[in-house]
Amino acid sequence: MNGGEQLLRGRVYGHDHDDPNPGPLPHRTYAELVGGPLDGLLLDIHRWRTVEVDDGVALVTELGRFPGGRALYDPRLGEPRTPGPGVSCRFYYSGETL
Repeated sequence: MNGGEQLLRGRVYGHDHDDPNPGPLPHRTYAELVGGPLDGLLLDIHRWRTVEVDDGVALVTELGRFPGGRALYDPRLGEPRTPGPGVSCRFYYSGETL
């Protein structure tokens, strides 16, 4: 794991690296991002409906093949989800787009 990857691990997507508390909050629900440029980040999915989680996400990033583009992450069909606060599920890298 390089230094950039270590900076991302355990942080919440959208929080700056110099944020005094870039980590998860105990009362929120998160998806762990697996693979790709945002590997190791947590995505806040608190209060998302099941259909929203099922749709996956396209997240803006400067770290991918297309700086300023979007990294695509999707849940895996049939993978269990844990209800409630904490890490509820995983979203897996599926590609990038402009």
